[in-house]
Amino acid sequence: MNELRAEDRALLGPPNFAWIVTLHPDGSPQASLTWIGANETHVLVNTAVGRKKDRNVERDPRVTVAVQRHADAYRWISIEGVVEQREIGPGAEDHIAELALAYDGADWTPVEGQVRVRWHVRPTHIVRYGE
Repeated sequence: MNELRAEDRALLGPPNFAWIVTLHPDGSPQASLTWIGANETHVLVNTAVGRKKDRNVERDPRVTVAVQRHADAYRWISIEGVVEQREIGPGAEDHIAELALAYDGADWTPVEGQVRVRWHVRPTHIVRYGE
């Protein structure tokens, strides 16, 4: 199964954090802890243009996203997928503002010179545990 279910989408958001794994040029993994979101069909990841994970995705769009339910290691999901779209601009900025409010309860403050990018990750393989 590679389609997101309603319970998957609920797990892919606050208060749960996600590990995002991208691939370095030599094929070795690079992992980052981050806020996470989802829509009906894609996992949504927000980062900044130029960060290591974003440079990795520009070169190789394959990623893995892993999330466990807050304070419950017996309920988790691991999603292998492909970044189908790197969205730069107002949509990415609106997304990080939504995530900041949801995770921190505060408005997002833009960082001068930083350009936000939202990845749309299409799942290719999903493993669920503790359903």
